[in-house]
Amino acid sequence: MGSLLDKFEEHEGPVRGIAFHNTQPLFVSGGDDYKIKVWNWKQRRCNFTLNGHLDYVRTVFFHHESPWIISASDDQTIRIWNWQNRNCISILTGHNHYVMCAMFHPKDDLIVSASLDQSVRVWDISGLRKKHSSAPQQPTFDDIQRVAAAAASSGQQPDLFGSTDAIVKYVLEGHDRGVNWAAFHPTLPLIVSGADDRQVKLWRMNDTKAWEVDTCRGHYNNVSCVLFHPRAEIIISDSEDRTIRLWDMTKRTALHTFRREHDRFWIMGAHPELNLFAAGHDSGLIVFKLERERPPMTVYQNQLYYLRDKVIRVYDFASGNDVGLVSIKKATGIAAGSTYRGLSYNPAENSVIVTIQGETGAYEMYQLPRDHPSEPREASDVKKGTGSASVFVARNRFAVLDKSASQILIKDLKNETTKTVKIPTGVTDMFYAGTKNILLTTATSVILFDTEVRQSVAEITVSGIRQVVWSPDGNMVALLSKHIIIIANKQLEQLSMTHETMKIKGGAWDEIGIFVYSTLNHIKYVLPSGDNGIIKTLEQPVYLTKVKGKNVFALNRDAKLRVIAIDPTEYRFKLALNNKNYDEVLQIIRTSNLVGQSIIAYLQKKGYPEVALHFVKDPKTRFELALECGNIDVAVETARAMDNPDCWNKLAAEALKKGNHQVVEGAYQRTQNFDRLSLLYLITGNVDKLKKMLKIAESRKSAGVMSRFHNALYLGDVEDQIRMLREVGQNQLAYLTAKTHGLEEEAAAILEASGVETPPELPQVKNPELLKPPAPILRQSDSNWPLLTVSRGFFEGGFVPAGVQSASTKPLATATALAVDDLAQEAVGDWGGDDDELDLDDDFSVKPKAVKPVSATASTPAEDELEGEGWEDDLDLGIDDLPPDAPVSGAATSVVKLPTAGPAQRDAYLRSPLAVYHISAGSFETAMQLLNRQVGAVNFAPMKSLFMQVYMTGKTWLTATADTPAITFEVNTGEEKRIPVPAVTVSSAIATLQNAYGAVKNGGFSSAITLFRQILREILLVVVDKRAEVDEVKQLINVCREYIIGSRLGLLALETKESDPKRSLEVAAYFTHCQLQPPHLQRSLHSAMVKAVKIKNMATALSLARRLLEMGPPAEMGQQAKRVQQAAERNATDAIELNYDQYNPFQLCGISLTPIYAGSPCSKCVYCGTSYKMEYVGKLCATCEISAVGAEGTGLKLM
Repeated sequence: MGSLLDKFEEHEGPVRGIAFHNTQPLFVSGGDDYKIKVWNWKQRRCNFTLNGHLDYVRTVFFHHESPWIISASDDQTIRIWNWQNRNCISILTGHNHYVMCAMFHPKDDLIVSASLDQSVRVWDISGLRKKHSSAPQQPTFDDIQRVAAAAASSGQQPDLFGSTDAIVKYVLEGHDRGVNWAAFHPTLPLIVSGADDRQVKLWRMNDTKAWEVDTCRGHYNNVSCVLFHPRAEIIISDSEDRTIRLWDMTKRTALHTFRREHDRFWIMGAHPELNLFAAGHDSGLIVFKLERERPPMTVYQNQLYYLRDKVIRVYDFASGNDVGLVSIKKATGIAAGSTYRGLSYNPAENSVIVTIQGETGAYEMYQLPRDHPSEPREASDVKKGTGSASVFVARNRFAVLDKSASQILIKDLKNETTKTVKIPTGVTDMFYAGTKNILLTTATSVILFDTEVRQSVAEITVSGIRQVVWSPDGNMVALLSKHIIIIANKQLEQLSMTHETMKIKGGAWDEIGIFVYSTLNHIKYVLPSGDNGIIKTLEQPVYLTKVKGKNVFALNRDAKLRVIAIDPTEYRFKLALNNKNYDEVLQIIRTSNLVGQSIIAYLQKKGYPEVALHFVKDPKTRFELALECGNIDVAVETARAMDNPDCWNKLAAEALKKGNHQVVEGAYQRTQNFDRLSLLYLITGNVDKLKKMLKIAESRKSAGVMSRFHNALYLGDVEDQIRMLREVGQNQLAYLTAKTHGLEEEAAAILEASGVETPPELPQVKNPELLKPPAPILRQSDSNWPLLTVSRGFFEGGFVPAGVQSASTKPLATATALAVDDLAQEAVGDWGGDDDELDLDDDFSVKPKAVKPVSATASTPAEDELEGEGWEDDLDLGIDDLPPDAPVSGAATSVVKLPTAGPAQRDAYLRSPLAVYHISAGSFETAMQLLNRQVGAVNFAPMKSLFMQVYMTGKTWLTATADTPAITFEVNTGEEKRIPVPAVTVSSAIATLQNAYGAVKNGGFSSAITLFRQILREILLVVVDKRAEVDEVKQLINVCREYIIGSRLGLLALETKESDPKRSLEVAAYFTHCQLQPPHLQRSLHSAMVKAVKIKNMATALSLARRLLEMGPPAEMGQQAKRVQQAAERNATDAIELNYDQYNPFQLCGISLTPIYAGSPCSKCVYCGTSYKMEYVGKLCATCEISAVGAEGTGLKLM
């Protein structure tokens, strides 16, 4: 409301008059540059300029029908322009001083003008209309007669040979000083004028003359503007005495005075349709109303009693009959300027009380006829009295509120006081609350008062309550203020509170206990639990009376009934869900088309993801919901559609929790996660597939020896373990393995191949046990793990039509097995990649081949089928056994000499330019040297824990026996590059970034600084393999820098809020120049704007408010910014000078947190890029706390 849309700035100097066209997107303006400009407000440009006046242009107006503009000027003329051909068609002369105002009559061919020559003139322009509505004609005899009559009535000599286009019809003289304004009545032959003699005069005219009717006195300075109320017998005037006054047009007496302390009023305008008026003053303008728009009404059972055009009417919701009962036009004592405020109905006596809002307040009680007459009857035997509010409290009693005496008068139907009840002071209004009970509102609370026991029964703290709406059963009540709805029970215990940014107009209860209400532009609902939503958008505000099924009954501002069709499905669905009425929930889902993100978010919030799953079509959201509610079948379906590695990993993790290892198997196959797949086959006892995994590992060149060794270890295949150890040159381990497992011949062969003659002596271990996996007793490869028996959810299978078996109702093993088979068939093979689709020939040579899906029931080849003819391992050699002590041919008889070790992985790591490799190798010193050369790092204390984490992630230790030291193994990715297993990744840093964003959103600047610095430390140890990821990391560093500086500014603004408001505002303003996410930047702009307003720096507040509005902030924040903008535009000055220039580009010094303006020398942190003043060179960077300011570096290596 009241927000600035645009500015039009082509006039040179002040603009004194402006008017909008009734139908075209045009407005006209006139100013002190003597020009009249016509603008198109849709296109935001000036269409053309009309030149001709020789002095200031005071007013401009459009004609209601013709394409004319009338202008009044200080050059003592009135000009009429045709805005279509852009010509002046008539010049009206006759005033001998400045013409302050001129306007067309709303219907007739008349013009009224006011001048400082103390006269008001009425001009006849019927000749001008004839001239421009047809072909030009010579003046007729009737025209000459009309001119003569007009000249005679105005006291002038007729000009028989002059123009007949526009002639003076009347000259109204009566003011003692210059007249500033004159205006026609919209329907009556009346004129009102205001002048510098501080008087408002009312004039009447007929066809032959015009005369003064009366004068309204009360202003004590010049009257600037005056006009008639469009729909009431009221005159409105404003003046340089800083007041707006209302006058009774019939009695010519003052009704109300509105005063503004420091601003003079100059101009006024009335909305052509709505009950809105605007008045311009020294500092801006105000928009106001003069009467209450809400029609007086009350609902009893199935009938609506309301007041329209001073007739009490009744509307039957069932039949739709609308009948006028009683006319109160003659009986009522309402004064001009007062309005009807409330209506209370007594069903026992069939009578109503009408409350009148005025200076003191009044009430009138009318008896209604029992039958419904065809025409309203005149009211008789009216009971009247004074009081701020009045309601019935019993069948023969009503209560009247006397605010001045802080008491309630209980009266009978004869209007006689039977009891006086003292009430708490400060009561502002009174509402019905059941028999003998009333609700009293104060500035800070609502009180439930018992009129019989004369005491308060309950109280609720809430301010500004304007309306009270009880539910049909009386168990709940809605308390409505301007922007808040409180739902409470009959004991006034609050159930929920709803805030609205737009003004609340009224509401009514649905039959099922939902409160439906209207704002300026919406019909909305709120549940007793507080859940709310939008039902329908409105073009014009309405006042709800009843909600019945799919219809809302309402009254508009003219008290005319409207029936609005709505869809109650959404709020009925939410109510059934809140009440756990699941049958109705299923019925609504099956029979309606509820859609939208709001429903999905609501169901997730309430803990019903399985219901939300029914509404979602987006695969990603559907997948997340399926995992949340444990619906593995839907998760498999959506994962298959997206075919994203992250989705398969999440699905595998969730299926593993559920014990559905068949889905886990399929997910691992999709992602080629062979190590986990082998472990899965081990724990499920699937030896056949483990054997196949071993052969797959042998064929995968990128898998390395470790994958093959693990599979052999899982199978207990000692021969294969020995063979692999010998292949990689680990003859010592091969010999130890063969000897430990009693393979003497293999051990001897190893010694012989190594050139060792004497077998080494092995240490003796007590109770040794071989490292062999236990034989599977219960094989779970054919079925999933057994699950606990749980009760089936109400919605499980509830959405499946009758007679159709859903996936969730099938046997679990069958359903999941089918899912895995489908996965395998759609993929390239069981293992998910071309190089993994392998089969083995009889001689164990590897060749690519499409592999059939491995299912739980698939048969596996026997061991003899897997053996080929390539190995001659027959134990019968055809020779005698060797003597027991005979040495093996070629074997050395001296001490065994073990071969030298191969190249260590650590050495390869130490040759890398990446610090993370050096850390994995345990060389922290060289890692720190690398970081110092690359990013100037000098402070490594905060990174100690991160170094240890990286180091521990790249190592594993194997303890053989209690008497031997643990064996350390390097852990790597198993790929050809053999990079360390990453302890920190870009994705983990981004996850931390989201947590940091959440901390900033909640104002946790200290926590946010910690998280962003953690990201900066982690980035130093990130390894990427794509150029795009390098750019992503660099962007992440910039984000962390901006947010750390911004968060430090936010903390400093809070710390100096009380001690140094100037510094607090400066750093808050600097905060708004950090590169933040839009929601965070909006919060910073809003905070700085509020600080600026509090210390009266309105120019700064204005610029901040404009920047905030350009970003499209939330409604409440936007409204506040608009109010600040309007206030600041009136006085755009700063009370305190700041070290802040928003128009001069600057960077913030990371230590002093002061601006470094463009062109000033500065130094930077080579790692995070923070700027510093030159005096801080060599100090530790305050942003990342890692690098030194001004240090040189080659740049961070990530690949």
